[in-house]
Amino acid sequence: MNFAPAQSETQRGRVYVVDDEPSVVRALTRLLRGAGFDVQGFHSPEAFLQKFLLQYQPETVGCVLIDLVMPGRDGLAVQKALSEIICPPPCVFLSGRGDVEASVRAMKGGALDFLTKPVDRGALLAAVNAALKRDGLARAARVEQAALRERYERLTQRERQVFAGVVAGHLNKQIALELGTVEKTVKVHRARMMEKMGATNVAELVRMSALLPPA
Repeated sequence: MNFAPAQSETQRGRVYVVDDEPSVVRALTRLLRGAGFDVQGFHSPEAFLQKFLLQYQPETVGCVLIDLVMPGRDGLAVQKALSEIICPPPCVFLSGRGDVEASVRAMKGGALDFLTKPVDRGALLAAVNAALKRDGLARAARVEQAALRERYERLTQRERQVFAGVVAGHLNKQIALELGTVEKTVKVHRARMMEKMGATNVAELVRMSALLPPA
């Protein structure tokens, strides 16, 4: 492999290397470990999926560096299998040939990058860093969504109605009219709702509403 000097800082995380060529797995594993990553190498898609699904932890940031063309289950099949878990790690594909059709399918399936062998060291590390950054952001968003959902579940039915009205931009008197109550009561529900949600202003509440996962 032709490794050029790296151009980007490394983003620590777990990288799974999947390639049916042992020499490629050894070379990539050595390179990535030297760059500070936690690396696990596999010589077959089956071995990778079996171990990955067994030890999968939603909070672990990671990505998969995988060969596109392999005997049996290919890289695209692995990508599809991973897409069935709650928060799949992003895939960076490697290929010894310029397969345009396969690369398009990989990208449509959510692949972060598509590199051609022999891969440049700088391009490889940049792709891995980008994949880990995206995965970290996705997992952080899921944690935030879960926390917001937990807070929202603590609201009473009336507080949820006030929540919806405030997010829609309605004034207290408008919400009171919609709910068939008085403005003073709406103010009480609104204050309790804002406290439970941990919001200090309407802008924060609107942002929370956008991030809340479906019930």
